Amino acid sequence: MNAVKQPQVVHTRTDLQAALSKLSGRRALVMTMGALHAGHLELVRQAHQHGDHVVVTIFVNPTQFAPGEDFDAYPRTLEADVAALATVGADLVYAPAVEEVYPHGPARVTIDPGPTAKVLEGATRPTHFAGVCLVVNKVFNLVAPQVAMFGRKDAQQLAIIRQMVRDLDMPIEIVGVDIVRDEDGLALSSRNAYLSADERSRALVLSRALRSGAQLAAEGASAEQVVGSVRQVINSQPGVELDYVALVDPVDFTAATHGAAVLAVAAKVGSTRLIDNAEVDLQ
Repeated sequence: MNAVKQPQVVHTRTDLQAALSKLSGRRALVMTMGALHAGHLELVRQAHQHGDHVVVTIFVNPTQFAPGEDFDAYPRTLEADVAALATVGADLVYAPAVEEVYPHGPARVTIDPGPTAKVLEGATRPTHFAGVCLVVNKVFNLVAPQVAMFGRKDAQQLAIIRQMVRDLDMPIEIVGVDIVRDEDGLALSSRNAYLSADERSRALVLSRALRSGAQLAAEGASAEQVVGSVRQVINSQPGVELDYVALVDPVDFTAATHGAAVLAVAAKVGSTRLIDNAEVDLQ
């Protein structure tokens, strides 16, 4: 979809409901924290294939940031984001203040995201997925979409949201959208803006290591061999501090030894924490 269409932008619950009442048919949702890049815009493009109207939320959600993380520093670029969304035909943008999403202060009723949230990203950021599930629930209730799009770059988040929708009987289809990468292979992320030119060059080791690991898996290497090789490639790059490498089941993120798996990595490049993954098939 190439037509430029200026989306309606609303900031309050009242204006959101008024705008939604004018959108008939199937409603597709894209949730973002802003600082939009081509990966976000691909979510919107894909959403058009699943719904009659596309609603985009732009909200930096405080409950998914732990103390000391980059909530205050997270880029907020609403004007540029709305201009970008116009190029892909978003119908409605909901960009609320924190007080609109949490009008009664911190939520007293929260969501336990379960065992999948305790490993990998959950081990490093133990409160993160509870905060994600809370805000996703709230936005699902406010927007009432029939379908919601989430990027596969946040593979663990996608798995947890699918579990939540299934376990809580939410009438919403969850669609995963493939990772969008720059020409050099770096997975697009709003946090890439934090990287210096030198750090960005170093960060390419993540996608390079994942390609190598996926190739090894395709050649019949064991899970242990794949993980070991990826770890070795990343550790060989100065200025990159590896957090984890793991091969996990794409549904529940338990350790995978055969069949379809997610090869997931996380590392700090300078002071910026990056994640990436690749889908592999363990022979």
